[in-house]
Amino acid sequence: MNTIARRRLGWGIFFISPWIVGFLAFTVYPITASLYYSFTNYNIINFTPTWVGLDNYSNLMSNDNVFWGSLRVTLYYVVMLVVLATVFDILIAMLLNMNVRGLSIYRTVFYLPVMVPVVAATLTWVWILNPRHGLINGLLERIGIDGPPWLASPRTALLSLVIVAVWGSGRAVLIYLAGLKDIPRHLYEAAEIDGANTWHKMRHVTLPLLTPQMLFNIITMTIFSMQSIAAPLIMTGGGPNKATLMYGLHLYRLAFERLRMGYASAMAWILFIVILVLTAIMFRSSRRYVHYDR
Repeated sequence: MNTIARRRLGWGIFFISPWIVGFLAFTVYPITASLYYSFTNYNIINFTPTWVGLDNYSNLMSNDNVFWGSLRVTLYYVVMLVVLATVFDILIAMLLNMNVRGLSIYRTVFYLPVMVPVVAATLTWVWILNPRHGLINGLLERIGIDGPPWLASPRTALLSLVIVAVWGSGRAVLIYLAGLKDIPRHLYEAAEIDGANTWHKMRHVTLPLLTPQMLFNIITMTIFSMQSIAAPLIMTGGGPNKATLMYGLHLYRLAFERLRMGYASAMAWILFIVILVLTAIMFRSSRRYVHYDR
């Protein structure tokens, strides 16, 4: 490497040094520290972690029923959210892809929930889902239907959180809409010549060519929903009867309320492994149903 190349390299490193320092300080170090703390008994107040080896992991796997319960609740939540959000988002994207007057307004309306802060949105939904004075049960009462208790019942509390998450999935709608815009028109024309109706065109043209967007949205939705904390913390606090005690909320309470940072770090790494395995399975299985040819 000559002098000019070294000088250019030095200036390049100098200009990206703020990012390098931030990445090392706020990403690499926290990840490395959490891995170390997962093998220790560390409660934040005691600044000297005590090495316990695999005790945290073994206790989680064999002695912690709340851990398994929160993982089960989280998996139920993820499955319901992915299924309902995928169907809802694709239908909304197809409606927003139609050539109607005021289309830009409709697209803005469906994206607005993404812009609402999480705390404001969840508190608003707490009022909407109120069993006595809420908007939804009020509308149901007008047509003679007794609304469910929503957040107050173990049977409907988790579904209520799923509904709120689906309501805020405007980013996925945009991705599906972009995928619809990218489907060649001549494929629909060929299908019409073959006598295909609207259902046949959606089933054999639209949905197969949206599978790359489906894969991306399903994976990202799974990753983010596995780490959900704010909605269950604000709306239900993990109740009633631990029906909405999700993995992320349980981890948060262990780390910052009970100050069991080492135990919580072990939970975080188990969550990382679970997400990694689920993502690998989805990528591996995508070879069967994802179509990239247009």
